[in-house]
Amino acid sequence: MKGLDPNAVEINKYLNEVRHRLYNIHSHLIKKGKTISAQKIKERYLGKKKEEKMLIAIYKEHNTQILELVGREYSKGRYYQHNRTRRHLENFIINEYGKEDIPIRKVDLAFIRMFEHYLKVSNAGGKNTVTKYITNFKKIVRIAFANNWIKKDPFYHWKATWKPVEREVLTETELRSLMEMEFNNRKLEHVRDVFLFCCFTGLSYIDVKRLSLDDVVLDLKGQRWIKIKRKKTEIKSNVPLLTVAWEILQKYQEFSSKSPLKLLLPVMSNQKLNEYLKEIAVKCSIKKRITFHLSRHTFATTVTLANGVPIESVSKMLGHSCLKTTQIYAKVIDYKLSSDMKLLAGKY
Repeated sequence: MKGLDPNAVEINKYLNEVRHRLYNIHSHLIKKGKTISAQKIKERYLGKKKEEKMLIAIYKEHNTQILELVGREYSKGRYYQHNRTRRHLENFIINEYGKEDIPIRKVDLAFIRMFEHYLKVSNAGGKNTVTKYITNFKKIVRIAFANNWIKKDPFYHWKATWKPVEREVLTETELRSLMEMEFNNRKLEHVRDVFLFCCFTGLSYIDVKRLSLDDVVLDLKGQRWIKIKRKKTEIKSNVPLLTVAWEILQKYQEFSSKSPLKLLLPVMSNQKLNEYLKEIAVKCSIKKRITFHLSRHTFATTVTLANGVPIESVSKMLGHSCLKTTQIYAKVIDYKLSSDMKLLAGKY
């Protein structure tokens, strides 16, 4: 301001102080080798900083995006898995830090180890369940790293370790018992038939639930095939329709003809199926814990591998993305052969 009156002098003095502070900020940015812009200088002067990214907030946003893509890119189960992991993470942060959320930059290897320990002592699950929670969390941290919200990946020195799981399967005798059992209850009969169908096709619950007439094709030699893209992996699964499976489909022709989506079998919820399977196991004198997914294991082992079907063919029928996944079932066969030979050795 021009003039020497006290008001002009006071304002000019203030403007000089502002100018001096701006030059100091400019010099500081040069010394630090930072990119300089008018906007950056203004933000420093006004004391504004970039909003800090918070861990739980990032996870919630990630889960919201998954929920929006359920049915297209993700299954509902995947959404539930990440939601459970997020809840465990929230409880850990409250327990350890007394806060509802923390900045993502505070996540380091020590944080990961502490969270893993917390999951173990809080009975969040067994060894493999805890490892699954940590690998879910790892995805969120990798997202933060890819977006430059953190400077380094704290999971670089962390490695997932899994406990080998012995997969239960039905024997030929138990399969025969299921096939020959007669039920007075129609629901039990329906559940048994759907379960048996998967024992002879290897389809998972979600794939047999949506199996339609369009998925059954006839080749040039007259062989019927199930050709379906697996919901879980989006990989094509080609399975020759064995006589047992075809007879089950024939049994439910009336149901299929009335289905608006041309569905082939009456499949109830997975929870209900597993409840009825417990009752079926008792009636058939099967002492194993039967779940619906056991049908897929039985197809891979008792029905195919144990009868000499090459593991590469089994892998294609199951729709596995890699042979390593199918090799798990080959180990089950080795275990079964070993048990059988022990029985034989006892006789001699």
